[in-house]
Amino acid sequence: MSNTLYITGAGVSAASGIPTFRGEDGFWRIGSAHYTPMEMATRAMYQHNPKEFLAWYYHRFATYRHHGPNDVHHWLSDKNLITQNIDGLDAKAGNNNYIAIHGRLDLMTEFHNQGEAVTTHPAPWESIDEGNLHASLLAAFAIDGEKPQLYHSYKPLVLLFDEYYTDLYGITEAQQRMLSADKIVFIGTSFSVNITQMALEIARSRSIDVEVVDPEPVQVAHAPVTYHRMTALEYVQRMG
Repeated sequence: MSNTLYITGAGVSAASGIPTFRGEDGFWRIGSAHYTPMEMATRAMYQHNPKEFLAWYYHRFATYRHHGPNDVHHWLSDKNLITQNIDGLDAKAGNNNYIAIHGRLDLMTEFHNQGEAVTTHPAPWESIDEGNLHASLLAAFAIDGEKPQLYHSYKPLVLLFDEYYTDLYGITEAQQRMLSADKIVFIGTSFSVNITQMALEIARSRSIDVEVVDPEPVQVAHAPVTYHRMTALEYVQRMG
């Protein structure tokens, strides 16, 4: 029996009206008044300037929290899936067993040292007062002073650039799924994050077939590779 693993990126949510990361309107092209996106999306920024971090995160991600899944998410709803997206649209589409390897927009955790076991809690976005955004965000994430406090404040469940994969994000299960796959299909990803490189290394070492779905696919150093030069939506329409 075939065991295909799908690894998705921002391209699968484009049809839901959510910007990709590196397009002209992408998340990594839009910073704050004083910082670049690459500076904003760090644990260091959250620790030292949580007001700026949370405001940026709210505007760039949480404002899309009511968007719904598209046909790609519904097609993937019964598939073996790892997604880089934090939008939670795969859950909305009914996939109850997918791995959100970079976190979930709808969840937060107690602020903790990386690698420690913690529980998740619903993110407080509906309580945010946009008319008093900074103060409202700080209060919602229990940040009483200028900096978050360990085991008291909260942090969005998102893997930041200066953090590493832990089991909070399902890394052990993700690696097991890669190792047991007989095909890995990458959909709508730029291959610029560690999880895709990890999957490619496993595919090379175990001679796993690889497919890449993207209108302008990145050429990957692996053989064999089948390229589908189309959008995620076109791909699932073709697959039926």
